[in-house]
Amino acid sequence: MLLREVLHFLDVQPGQVVVDGTVGGGGHAAALLERLGDTGTLVGLDRDPAMLELAAEKVSGPNTHLVHASHADLLDVLAELGLDHADRVLLDLGLSSDQLESGRGFGFGTDGPLDLRFDESRGEPAHERLEALEADEITRALQDYGEERHARAIAAEIVARRDGNPVRTVADLVAAVESAVPGKVRRDSRKHPATRVFQALRILVNDELQHVERTLEHVLPAALVAGGRACVVTFHSLEDRLAKHAFRDEARWENLTNKPTTATPAESRVNPRARSAKLRAATRR
Repeated sequence: MLLREVLHFLDVQPGQVVVDGTVGGGGHAAALLERLGDTGTLVGLDRDPAMLELAAEKVSGPNTHLVHASHADLLDVLAELGLDHADRVLLDLGLSSDQLESGRGFGFGTDGPLDLRFDESRGEPAHERLEALEADEITRALQDYGEERHARAIAAEIVARRDGNPVRTVADLVAAVESAVPGKVRRDSRKHPATRVFQALRILVNDELQHVERTLEHVLPAALVAGGRACVVTFHSLEDRLAKHAFRDEARWENLTNKPTTATPAESRVNPRARSAKLRAATRR
C-alpha cells in the first residue's frame, strides 16, 4: 500500500541498512530489497509469526534478516545482528489482508474466536480481556482507542451478556454492538458500526499505541544515522497524530511531509482500504 510513495520518501540506496519494522506479507520488503542490491542489508520485523512465514516466501538471502519482534525492540535486534545503525526505517501500521482472513477476529466479515492478538503465544485474547474488565474500563478503552461515540452503551451491553450469552466470538461482539447502537446510526453510517470497536480492542490487546509511541520517541532517533529517513504509514487518527507530532515538533527531525501523503484515486479504487492510509516521513538530523 502506497508503495510508490514509500519508495519515493525512503529513497533507498544500494548498500544501506533498511528496516521494515512491520514486514507483514513482505510486499514492501521485496521492493526495498531490490533497491538495496547485493551489498545492502534488509531487516524485517513483525510481532505476528504467521506474517514472517509469508514474508520469507518473498524476501530471502544472506543479506535478509526476518525477526520475530516488535519495531519497539529494534535497537536490541540491531545489536543482536551486529549492526550499529539503520539508514532507512519503514513502519506500515495497517493490517494485512492475510491477517484479516487469519481466523483471529481481525476481520468481522466472518465468524471465529475473538482473539485479536498478533502473537497468540503472548497475552490474553480479546474475549478474556472483555470478561475481566469492568464496564467503565471497557468504555474508556473504546473511547480512547476507537473514539467510539457509543462506547458506554456498547460496554454496558457486553457486560449485560456475560450471564447468558458472553462475548466470545466475532459474531457475538458484532451482535452486542448492533444491539447497543441506535438503529438510525447503523443505517446512516458508511462504516459497519463495529469497526471502531474492533479497532479499539485490537489496540488494547496488543498495546499498539505504546509500541508506536516508544518507537517514534526513543527507538527511531537512536537507531537512525544522521541523514537517515523514517516513513510511517498509519490507518487511523490516533497513530497518525503520534507520527505528526513526532516529526513536526521534535528538533531532531526534518519533516518531509507537512501534510500526510494519501493514496491516489487509482489505488483507492483497486484497494478500498488504502483510502484511510496516511504517510508521513522525516529525515533524522
